[in-house]
Amino acid sequence: MTSSALGRLIALPRPTFSSEIWGKRVWLSRAAELPRSFEDLLSLDDVDQIVAVRGLRYPFVRMVKDGVVLPRRRFTGPAGAGAEIDDQLSSDRVFAEMTTGATLILQALHRTWPPLIDLVARLAAELGHPVQANAYVTPAQSRGFAAHYDLHDVFVLQVEGRKNWHIWQPVVDAPLPAAQWRQPHPEALGTDGPATLQVILNPGDALYLPRGWIHSAQALGETSVHVTLGVHPVTRFDVVQAIATVLADDPELRRSLPAPLSTDLIEASRVAAVRDQMRTSLETVDLAAVAEELRRRTLPRSRPIPIRPLAQAATMASLDVHTWVRRRVALSARLDHSDDGVRLTLADRAITFPLGTGEAVAALLSGVPQQPGHLPGLDAADGLVIVRRLLREAVLVADYEHQPGSPG
Repeated sequence: MTSSALGRLIALPRPTFSSEIWGKRVWLSRAAELPRSFEDLLSLDDVDQIVAVRGLRYPFVRMVKDGVVLPRRRFTGPAGAGAEIDDQLSSDRVFAEMTTGATLILQALHRTWPPLIDLVARLAAELGHPVQANAYVTPAQSRGFAAHYDLHDVFVLQVEGRKNWHIWQPVVDAPLPAAQWRQPHPEALGTDGPATLQVILNPGDALYLPRGWIHSAQALGETSVHVTLGVHPVTRFDVVQAIATVLADDPELRRSLPAPLSTDLIEASRVAAVRDQMRTSLETVDLAAVAEELRRRTLPRSRPIPIRPLAQAATMASLDVHTWVRRRVALSARLDHSDDGVRLTLADRAITFPLGTGEAVAALLSGVPQQPGHLPGLDAADGLVIVRRLLREAVLVADYEHQPGSPG
């Protein structure tokens, strides 16, 4: 397995991708340029298993045909005795819809399918932006969605079959989520003219599309399966929103506008007054508070690789000075040192440690496997205390590669 998640997806050095491609242009990587195929991520047999035995429920699955999203009752049904629900995926109904050309969409596979849980967590850790994973299973000669653009960047990984993609230049540069942006009508997408790029994706090919690029795709002579990794970028507008939240601490900016309040254009003068007041406040805004607000908003959107509760409990029960542990993959954490001790800030809480433990905690967070009996600056007994605490807080997990025979 390549050490870089991004390296599996794009045939470019990471600095080149970051400076020349990210958020700017489409990039196609052919299978021969990439380190390995995508068969380990999701195969046709895997799709059958997910549909037939995994018990998926709506909205973890959708179906679409010729640009129209099908009502969920067309492909879900009762789960039977012992599960009083009516929205579980029905393999019979899925089959019936696919025989008419409907596309099956397996959503949020970064929560339900182990190979994609791992890849998505590692990619999010490398990019620093939240990532999701969906899969699209399209019968031969069929298409799912009509021409559209996404509000997040995507990596399209062709797993099975072939798909013909048409791609057009954006009509909205760097669009924001729908709640914050007025979307153009579909007729204004500009897809009447020739596509900017037309490409057939074969198994093992990967396509990067920045948000806003218009696209449509059709399966060719066999069933097509592709995985889409959606990268939800943290934007400059997110920073603006974080600044606005921090500025709300200024009582002058919280005050009501005068009453009665006219909606006439003359009220632009009042808007100008508030603008000028904001300029003054911005000169002294607490940038650390803005950064913390941005972190508070964005960190919950990414999830570390899940822990295995029973295996975690077993590791704690058998912990000794020789147990190998490592930082949980894709866990976001910040370590701060002060005269009072060490503070470890996670997405939803903070953990404090006494003076003298900073070097050891930093080593445990480095990603390099460690043993409680060999932590810098601590004796074995104190090392056990720190490691046990971080295991209980699900910051650390057992490093199974160093401990053959442990649960994998």
